[in-house]
Amino acid sequence: MSWTIQNPDIPDDPRGAGPGFADWSGLPPTARFDAAAACMAWAQEVQARFGCFVALGTAETDAAGLLAGLPYAAKDMFDSMGRSPGCGLPAAADDASGPAPERAAAVLERLDGAGARRIGFTTMTALAYEPSGVGKALNPWNRDIVPGGSSSGSAVAVAAGAVFAALGSDTAGSLRIPAQACGVTAWKPTYGAVPVAGAMTLAPSLDTIGLLARSARDIQLLAPVLATDMAFPSEPPARAALLSDAFEASEAPIQAACRDGAEAIADCGVSLEQRPVLPTIDALSDPLFLILQAEAAAEHGGHALAAREPTLARRLAKGMDITADRLAAAKTALSGATAPVLDSLFGEAGALLLPVMPIRTPPVAMADPAAPDFRASTLYRLSAYTRFVNALGLPAVAVPVGFDDRGMPVALQIVGRPGTDGALLALAAALQARTGWHRRRPSEITDFPSPLAQRGS
Repeated sequence: MSWTIQNPDIPDDPRGAGPGFADWSGLPPTARFDAAAACMAWAQEVQARFGCFVALGTAETDAAGLLAGLPYAAKDMFDSMGRSPGCGLPAAADDASGPAPERAAAVLERLDGAGARRIGFTTMTALAYEPSGVGKALNPWNRDIVPGGSSSGSAVAVAAGAVFAALGSDTAGSLRIPAQACGVTAWKPTYGAVPVAGAMTLAPSLDTIGLLARSARDIQLLAPVLATDMAFPSEPPARAALLSDAFEASEAPIQAACRDGAEAIADCGVSLEQRPVLPTIDALSDPLFLILQAEAAAEHGGHALAAREPTLARRLAKGMDITADRLAAAKTALSGATAPVLDSLFGEAGALLLPVMPIRTPPVAMADPAAPDFRASTLYRLSAYTRFVNALGLPAVAVPVGFDDRGMPVALQIVGRPGTDGALLALAAALQARTGWHRRRPSEITDFPSPLAQRGS
């Protein structure tokens, strides 16, 4: 399959904003009402084109709250009043549906209570256990390229301008991978910072709930509403470590875009140092996979999936044979390694810089197990640079930093020690104040409503 796909919408200056979507933070209060109304109508069109929603409909909110009117969507894994989530699974008569929830998930209660307007639930891969997003939504940058998973619909909804923010989950990269694929910003919080009550679980030791949005500034608005016990300082870290061997092991277009992003971070006054760390990161994969497989099997092994989701059924089956002793040993190994590994990774740096993934976002044909060109190694490489973050419970922000040779977005990952979420978001916001990569309009969208447009575009 050819990888040569040209995008005429990319500006000559990759840092230039050009025509694109506005973020909520940049809209005057008087313009937000019009933008919110435009989202409500535009979401129907986005759904028709890209299939990123499983349900549309506005929830009641506190009109006077901190986030009053902000349109958002939620991955279809959260309880809401009277509605059980689909969790990416096809409906079947043998599923035990149980009573409808009498209370919404904690994160929905917090956003709705702050006045954000939930306009729908978004598609996701089955049980959040697949990184490509094949078959769940179409990528608005190119329909032949995967949208990333498992928070596929949430990323597409943001990228296409249907919402200003969307909830997703991240167990091994499920926010950051679709952020790269769809050219949006993602926040994967410190483990435990955002409540998971009322959310589907995949692997409780690794699961986090986070956000996708147009910009880090918008995430800075929403994050304190979700993580109420965390401080969010506005100062970025003074020093960052560029993980040199992770850059060097990446495909050339990924390297080039991420180095542009790192240079823009240096222009923000951040001191950069280089450090090779790939062996340390790679060593965390085996215990993470063991924990993921064992806990996912414990949570979902009882589903009758063999006929409806055979690939997922095979993945869950791998965890059924993992003994409690092996699981405990893997958790102990990670727990014991965390402090020395963090010291090795960070040194005196306040953040790590590395690509979200070492490869260009792949074509659907290479990521679909039913396709003749499928390569299992592609799925493994999608999360090669993201899963260590979950293994150590770290926060991370993924930010667009340019485009590859096919015109597809590329993202840089900014990773911090536990509890440094605010500093990472401040750094991402400083980067985006100097650049316009995050504002770019997907090439398949030329007719979005003007109230969603960036001022001056």
